[in-house]
This record gives sequence, C-alpha cells and structure tokens, in this order.
Amino acid sequence: MDASQRGEETEKKGSGGARRAAAAAPPRSPSLDFVADVPLELTVEVGSTRLRVRDVLALEKGSVIELDRASGEPADVLVNGRLVARGELSVVDDRLAVTVTEVIGAARRG
Repeated sequence: MDASQRGEETEKKGSGGARRAAAAAPPRSPSLDFVADVPLELTVEVGSTRLRVRDVLALEKGSVIELDRASGEPADVLVNGRLVARGELSVVDDRLAVTVTEVIGAARRG
C-alpha cells in the first residue's frame, strides 16, 4: 500500500469529519491571479506582403506598399504571436486604436 492509499484509508477510518468533508467538496477553480502581472506582447496586424530584398532596398519616403487586405477589413489582434481577436482600426486622442469586433475561440486558433 503506497502513501496515497494509506492517506485514503486513514481518512475513511479516522474520526476527522472535517477532513472527510473537505475531501468530498468539489475542487475550486484555479485562480489566475498569480499570472495577472506577466507581460504579454500584443500586436495588431493590418496586413502583410512579401517583398524581395531589392524592393526593400528601393523603399524611400513616400513609397507605397500594398498589403494583402482590403480597406475596411478587420485587423488581427495577436498575443505573443497567436491570433486572439479581430477588430476595426480607429483613432483615439490622435493615436491609433483597435475596437475588438470578434474574439477568436481556442478551437478556431488551432
């Protein structure tokens, strides 16, 4: 009989009603408080394209780079490189912002 089995036997035979009640209580859901302050990298991706080295070297002020998305199409919101949401770009106090319009479920993230 190993230590965990002996513990179960003691609990069954012992007179500690509190110990038996605690063992029968459903487990509490784990708290995520201990990771709440862990920094994550959030990126908003409005589109992408592939360029050759010569095309990148030819970029200058005023160059236009066409992206793979249509105007008005939602931007991807990535956390640590993983897609978690999509949203619309906007401006708040002269700064770019994104309004989340769709949260991507774990099943769709892959």
